[in-house]
Amino acid sequence: MTYLDTNALIRINPDEELELPRRARQAVEKDEELLISPMVLLELENLHEIRRFRWSAQEWLERAGVLLGIRVCNYPFGLVIDQAIRERWTRDPYDRVIVAHARARKAPLVTKDERILKNYSLAVW
Repeated sequence: MTYLDTNALIRINPDEELELPRRARQAVEKDEELLISPMVLLELENLHEIRRFRWSAQEWLERAGVLLGIRVCNYPFGLVIDQAIRERWTRDPYDRVIVAHARARKAPLVTKDERILKNYSLAVW
């Protein structure tokens, strides 16, 4: 399983012209189980509301999510929050929970975020 953060998710959206760098693209292509934290959906919705992303989170899930085979992780949220509480390297609640989802499952996380890359050893870009 491989997790995608919000930026990576936007970049692999079929309607966007952005691409993933080679290492990130390879991580996505080699894994058949692509997951996102529910926090990614919340962040997408916020970006949509401020007109920085075309689709609402629900529209994205129904269109690109299904097409690309990306699922929302259903790992118990209480366990994710237990991990997020230990992610003290950031105050950003999105980053804390997104990283906590991947770390709780000991899974790679595709992200462009420099702070995540520095603080999560399984982060890839």
